[in-house]
Amino acid sequence: MLALTALLAGCNTVVLNPSGDVAAQQGHLVVVATWLMLLIVVPVILLALLFAWRYRASNTKATYKPEWDHSTQLELVIWAAPLLIIIALGALTWITTHTLDPYRPLDRIGEKRPVSKDVKPLVIEAVALDWKWLFIYPEQGIALVNEVAAPVDRPIQFKITASGVMNSFYIPALAGQIYAMPAMETKLHAVINEPGVFDGFSANYSGAGFSDMRFKFHGLSDADFGAWVAKVKDANQKLDREGYLALEKPSHKDAVRYYGSVAPDLYGAILNRCVAPGAMCVDQMMAKDHATAMGEDDANCTPEEAKRRASVRALLQAKQQVSRTE
Repeated sequence: MLALTALLAGCNTVVLNPSGDVAAQQGHLVVVATWLMLLIVVPVILLALLFAWRYRASNTKATYKPEWDHSTQLELVIWAAPLLIIIALGALTWITTHTLDPYRPLDRIGEKRPVSKDVKPLVIEAVALDWKWLFIYPEQGIALVNEVAAPVDRPIQFKITASGVMNSFYIPALAGQIYAMPAMETKLHAVINEPGVFDGFSANYSGAGFSDMRFKFHGLSDADFGAWVAKVKDANQKLDREGYLALEKPSHKDAVRYYGSVAPDLYGAILNRCVAPGAMCVDQMMAKDHATAMGEDDANCTPEEAKRRASVRALLQAKQQVSRTE
């Protein structure tokens, strides 16, 4: 068994030895939770083996008490120890669930290294396509397929969505996985603390090309990141809405592609499923439905009717304000 265990030395345990602070905290949580559970599991296994050996049929020296049925001391140990472990795990889980909430902006980039107030997070918009990843940098005005990069020790804010079926965005060295869903946006805050090239992929099966839905994440120094952005900007391709509709079509094993410029608010159109000409955006549709349900759709009303509706709404709002005050 020891010889077989030694073979694991060549494995890349990136989840337990990541290069990003968020992933490091998550890995530490896994280790602590495992040790806490082993405090119960290991003694139970050892005692099961001990009891089987001590009270075997051939051991005539073992104490024989056929009428024994209760021990207060033993009951206290059996119930108290697991209860304490459950309390400890519950407290640990509650604290870390809030601390490592992927939607929560970072307050540190490393142990005893708080985020400076004048540092602005790097915004990266990630879109899961069939079967590739599209990354848009709104501040830099660039986009890439199957490649993403960020400066070391700078907070990153990922905005994540999907074009079709649900996927899962995961860079093990950076942070935990989070789902990408069409017409919905999820967020992930993270930071990379070491330069290097790290694997990213979809962790949710999404069809025939799922196995090759992978990309590389580059952790770069500030200078190298600036040079990387300049290299992408030199690309002649522009990602407009027409180009995105072509890119959105299913494909396998896509090579890295650079887009030196991006159509304004392309990510917003992808999120609201209105990239195609003439398509109504989801947010506009929801706003219209809400207005209709609330009686606020005055577009087809006469001026007098619209004025009357506005007066009624103002009266209702005033009544609601009085009720809240009382």
